[in-house]
Amino acid sequence: MPDKVLMKHISQGNQAAFTELYTRYKDRLFYFFFRMLGGCEDTSNDFLQDTFLKIIDKPELYNPSYPFSKWIFSIAHNMCKNEYRKREVRKIMVKEENTDKYLDNQEPITDTSQLVDMAFRKIDGLKDKSKEVLLLKYRENFSIQEIAEILEVSEGTIKSRLHYARLELSAIMPRTELKGVLS
Repeated sequence: MPDKVLMKHISQGNQAAFTELYTRYKDRLFYFFFRMLGGCEDTSNDFLQDTFLKIIDKPELYNPSYPFSKWIFSIAHNMCKNEYRKREVRKIMVKEENTDKYLDNQEPITDTSQLVDMAFRKIDGLKDKSKEVLLLKYRENFSIQEIAEILEVSEGTIKSRLHYARLELSAIMPRTELKGVLS
């Protein structure tokens, strides 16, 4: 059943439709929050639950002419942006656990998926805007136009952020590992 049909059923109080939608998006959103919010499982779980509570509380805010995945990642982006505002100076460095367990459940996104996974394990040290565009482009496979809509900036800005994010990543990852991964 398509996401927009599930949202229609959710707005009518259908619990099974909500469970199906939650199952489809929970891992992807958790991974996004985990990367964007400093690698803290508890915080990521809190944000994940808050996201789905918003869907339960106000399903009517979803416009079925808009792809659900873009809509839900727009919500996630705005939640992260609000969190950054709350943290006046972000000094959290990820020193916690290995994130391999979150990568294992993902479907391969390219023929070089192992290299992509390696690159994603290294992005924790990047700036927030760099992490965000890399995750949306290469992990979630959104187009430049879709990312621009999610982040509410121009396509040129997204292209620029991707360029600088790649430069940032290349500074912490050997070129032989990156070659062909983020092209």
